[in-house]
Amino acid sequence: MNRDLDRLRAVADYQFGYGVGEALFPDEVHIEYSKNTSKPRHVYLGDELLANYRPNDGLFTLTIAGAERIMDNAPGFNKTVTVTDNVLEFIEDGKNLFAKHVVKADEGLHPGEEVIILDESGKVAAVGKAILTRDEMFSFKTGIAVNVRRGRSRHR
Repeated sequence: MNRDLDRLRAVADYQFGYGVGEALFPDEVHIEYSKNTSKPRHVYLGDELLANYRPNDGLFTLTIAGAERIMDNAPGFNKTVTVTDNVLEFIEDGKNLFAKHVVKADEGLHPGEEVIILDESGKVAAVGKAILTRDEMFSFKTGIAVNVRRGRSRHR
């Protein structure tokens, strides 16, 4: 077993919850290393990028493909925010998610966490970083709830 793969799975378990590492990174993944530091930078399955490994904090940023793998293979995942379908087009295009458009959010979300944004049918719409806690998302009528990094329409 690849030692780097074991370590990356452990980081994913720490960041997203136990079992997510193996769900996100099957044995067939390819790890791309930094030319300067020789440390892991990107994780691919075939030619599809699943996640980027951030050297500054040692955590992952997800791609749409990575988010879909998590949602399909890790049923206990609890870092999701659901957006109302009437603004879905903007979110899929990579625009930020405002608090007033949040329909549902998992308990225990914290600012700065990587989250998966779902449409009302439960499909992955985007990925990004939470700006507000779950309670704040429902309390505030203005302001950004999630800073969207990647939307579904940009991915395809």
